[in-house]
Amino acid sequence: MSELPQGLAEFTARAGWADAEVHPLPGDASFRRYFRLIRGSESAMLMHAPPPHEDPAPFLHVARWLNDSGLRAPALLAEDASAGWVLTEDFGNDRMRDWLDENPGHERAAYEAAVEALAALHRLPPGPFAPYDMAVYQREAALLTEWYCPAQGFEVDVQGYEAAWAEVLAPVLARQNPGVTVLRDYHAENIMLLGGKPGAPQGLIDFQDALVGHPAYDLVSLLQDARRDVAVDLETTMLVHYAQRARIDYEDFLADYATLGAQRNAKIVGIFTRLDRRDGKPRYLAMIPRVWAALERDLAHPALDPVARWFDANIPESLRTANGAFPG
Repeated sequence: MSELPQGLAEFTARAGWADAEVHPLPGDASFRRYFRLIRGSESAMLMHAPPPHEDPAPFLHVARWLNDSGLRAPALLAEDASAGWVLTEDFGNDRMRDWLDENPGHERAAYEAAVEALAALHRLPPGPFAPYDMAVYQREAALLTEWYCPAQGFEVDVQGYEAAWAEVLAPVLARQNPGVTVLRDYHAENIMLLGGKPGAPQGLIDFQDALVGHPAYDLVSLLQDARRDVAVDLETTMLVHYAQRARIDYEDFLADYATLGAQRNAKIVGIFTRLDRRDGKPRYLAMIPRVWAALERDLAHPALDPVARWFDANIPESLRTANGAFPG
């Protein structure tokens, strides 16, 4: 068992869980650590998000808003934000990703339920969160030129990259007002099936970075999943399903979906490279080909012409043919 963080025993005692068994859980791509507390037939989830690298305050803020809005974030049981401790309801082990690995025949039903949950979220007024504005979009897209391109050993036209993104994102920003709550990491590993089946209520986790932005963004997270293959025909079916529920202009929505897909996938390629080069987590490199393949599909949409031309001029064709993979 890995060493437990300093202060864990004191916090669990104050929270009334001093006698619980502590079971460390696998980590994610951040500095956060998770533990399951078990006491007889009861269980709870303990998150350690230690400063200065982490701050649990945004998680607490979004969790309260989601629960107050009738959605299913985990109930908050105890907290010490200054020390990075949060104790929450335990949603169990039925992540959508794992459940689909064991029940592949129910894939469409699971994704329909996830899309329905997004549609319900988008019918609410946007939450009290910062805007997903041009500065944020550009900062995220720039992760590709800041990390991936240097790691591949070639120089690129950074100013042209930013200008291309400014051009394609302008109509997206015009259409995203007044905006919806965007969870930003809404995918099969962050959706809990609380009843162990697709039609059950969906528990939401990993939402601390929520912003107010475009409804297509979380659909991209779900349907162009960096960690799980989603067939293109299923992706298309779910987009139609969402459009019918939301009663939106489908062609404009597809253009925005492709634009935000390219933006998000460029960001993820940069993040996964950074996780390897800066944080010593090379396992994320194996996911880059999946992300790059989705990026190439997005770039084929006419709305992405300026960005697609930049990629044609700056990223070697041989690398793109290999789906952006690092040399063996």
